[in-house]
Amino acid sequence: MVRRLRSQPCRWCGREVADAGLGRRRQYCRQSCRQRAYEQRSIVKGTSLSPDAVVLTADEAAELADRVYQVRCAAEDVATAVEEGAEGTELRQLCDALMRAAKAADGWR
Repeated sequence: MVRRLRSQPCRWCGREVADAGLGRRRQYCRQSCRQRAYEQRSIVKGTSLSPDAVVLTADEAAELADRVYQVRCAAEDVATAVEEGAEGTELRQLCDALMRAAKAADGWR
């Protein structure tokens, strides 16, 4: 019997899903993610939307766009600082800000 060691992201939230080793691979990291995915599939069932479509409200879409914009701005700040020869401490602070923005954007689901 071969044990699989590769992990995969949760199909709902993107977190890492631990591999149980035996049987079918888990697709969701928690029962709540599995439930949210089921609810989402139920919403699009019987519509022309793809079964794997994610439906966002206008407010959710705007919030996601804001988070992506914050990540882009933080990345541009890092690039500018590198081009201008910024010191290591400033680059570390800018990278920390970029990581915070990326983590916030990743938590949209």
